[in-house]
Amino acid sequence: MSNSTYIIDDKLLVSGGQRFLNYLLDMVFVFISIIVLGFFLAFFATVFGFEGLLLWLDNVSDLEGRLVFIVVTIFYYTLTEGLFGRSLAKLITGTIVVDENGLKPSLGTIFKRSLCRLIPFDGLSFLGSSARGWHDSISDTYVVNKKALEEEMKIFHEFNLIGAE
Repeated sequence: MSNSTYIIDDKLLVSGGQRFLNYLLDMVFVFISIIVLGFFLAFFATVFGFEGLLLWLDNVSDLEGRLVFIVVTIFYYTLTEGLFGRSLAKLITGTIVVDENGLKPSLGTIFKRSLCRLIPFDGLSFLGSSARGWHDSISDTYVVNKKALEEEMKIFHEFNLIGAE
């Protein structure tokens, strides 16, 4: 059997427009998550009589709101991409996050990728000449079409079996 390793081909990378759609959809899911979290905390505070929590929820400052957004965003991407290799938007659009060998990245790599999303204007960084955003480049990850990747890897591994005993 051959010891060669599959390396992602740039033709598998999704377009900047596809990436922007993923970004917009994921932001919708993040905002929905924040709303659900708020309802859950309000329900919890009401049932158990935590007046302080209810008062805080009613008077969240701009800074606190931004911090909640940052924490929920990091949690959302780390959880979804860490467990499934794709966020909800990527699931809808048929794309997936992989490493240079076309495999699911480690949880540490996904966490690094999630933290890199906090870089200002990162959400627009993939609209330039490359379809890879800063959070991709820094974390050495790629967003590709899932079906095309599976087909490419199948062909690659079948080709490597030629002449194997």
